Amino acid sequence: MPAAPASGPTAGTVTTARSAPPRPRAAATAPLGPGTLLWRHAADLRSLLPGAAAGLMQLMHPGIGAGVGEHSAFFDAPFDRIHRSVPQIWATILAPDAGARGRAIRDLHRGIGGTDERARRYHALEPETFWWAHATFTWEIFKAAELFHPGALTAEDHERMYAETVTWYSRYGVSMRPVPADYAAFQSAFWHICTERLELTPAAARALEIAKHGSDTVTLLPVGGPRLDRAGRLVAERPLRLITFGCLPAVVRDRFDIPWTALDQAQFAALAMANRQGYRMVPTGINHWALRTMLRYIGAQTRPDRYQPAA
Repeated sequence: MPAAPASGPTAGTVTTARSAPPRPRAAATAPLGPGTLLWRHAADLRSLLPGAAAGLMQLMHPGIGAGVGEHSAFFDAPFDRIHRSVPQIWATILAPDAGARGRAIRDLHRGIGGTDERARRYHALEPETFWWAHATFTWEIFKAAELFHPGALTAEDHERMYAETVTWYSRYGVSMRPVPADYAAFQSAFWHICTERLELTPAAARALEIAKHGSDTVTLLPVGGPRLDRAGRLVAERPLRLITFGCLPAVVRDRFDIPWTALDQAQFAALAMANRQGYRMVPTGINHWALRTMLRYIGAQTRPDRYQPAA
């Protein structure tokens, strides 16, 4: 009598379990403290010079631009955000209580959310939004190293310093999901956002207008009165425009029709060279002391104006 057919899969076939898609590789961290690459480069006063370009790219992100426009006095006093924020951000690298500083910054953003001018919901602590702000600061420090210490970072150094920036980001106590696994992945993610996600938000348009043409109603300095501020504007506006637009990735300048000529490029290169040559005569200890002193002073002057944590 014929055998009963076997139950289950056809005889002679091989079944395999459906494999789950591979999980993205987690970003590596590295110790961060005095003497590490990130600490040394962030402690250099020149690490702040690409900051205006970093800030502009933050404002071009839809979520950040909307949050800054709606939850601060940016349109009346755009530089106040820089004065309030930068000392606190750099403290999350350099201060002994860097971890506590990072978590405090996170908490100040809990109540920043809403709907932008195109009816899109946003929140400052949305993982990709919060990471983009950090990504621009990461880019800023690498850009400063490229401009003022050309050739000093090897390929291995780039990876090590990037891993230190991952440790830096972990101090905020937020999701690490958006953080690229290594420096090459960071560059890829950064350029993707520059080419696909950034847009001319109202806050970015205001910042661009000031960078291009200046403004008699905007104060550059947190203290000092109108006379000192006018003097500072006369000295700083042209170099500030050069350093802001010169540091921007070319794709960002092209996408948003930011004017940049061959003469601008030559003057920007000369400005970078002057900084490289001039700082050779400044002892490292004095350079680091000047940055710490400036950030402490600006931080002290702006402390009453910072956001209060959301209830």
